[in-house]
Amino acid sequence: MKTKIYGHRGSKGQYPENTILAFEKAIGAGVDGMEMDIHMTKDGELVVIHDATLDRTTTGTGYVKDHTLAEIRALSAGAKFAEFKHYDRSWNLELVPTLKEALALFKAHGLEVNIELKTYEDEYPGIEAAMLKVVRESGYEADRIVYSSFHLPTLLRIKQLDESAKIAWLVGQPIPMLPDYIAPLGLEALHLDQKLVLPHVDYWRPIADKLRIWTVNEEGNMKVLMALGVNAIITDYPELATRLV
Repeated sequence: MKTKIYGHRGSKGQYPENTILAFEKAIGAGVDGMEMDIHMTKDGELVVIHDATLDRTTTGTGYVKDHTLAEIRALSAGAKFAEFKHYDRSWNLELVPTLKEALALFKAHGLEVNIELKTYEDEYPGIEAAMLKVVRESGYEADRIVYSSFHLPTLLRIKQLDESAKIAWLVGQPIPMLPDYIAPLGLEALHLDQKLVLPHVDYWRPIADKLRIWTVNEEGNMKVLMALGVNAIITDYPELATRLV
């Protein structure tokens, strides 16, 4: 089985993460899918940003949930990345995308999509239903999207709202008998930290096709996981990963 390559927040290693620019660069590298993160604004809109706060990746400050979409869209999502090798002043014009905008771009290129809900940081009441509504309205093929979170109740709520939804549990810490959770929870996959998999490759081999591994940036680790036959590698450097494939 060919291992798929997912851009982690786009081409995060070289471009401002979770921006249209970073997504386009990953698409240009030939990725099979894209991973992105969503939060909910004060006025109930869904935006693509990793942190619960604006401070690290934008020119704003404070929590996403305390700002309206219009306020967030007035910020630069690229200016904070001026230390990157390929930085250009045009990056300053990058905005925080909406989920709707990101999906439109990915749909145009036929990508698989991993939407991570950051609900372990803030509760965001109703985010699951709001997200599913945006996805339905986008016309995206349901089987091309997987919803992931570290927060299991979020995933179970998604399943309650849409039985056909594909859900994946994000896991970064060792959990005994983790493969045994897949069937009872209705998981389509496990999204595992590479540190859980690389030291125990043989253990994971029987369910390799149900594993997407993050965040894999070293060539040697990519090769090991590709040889294992994992479903996908999620990487900050899709340019490197797609060359290896």
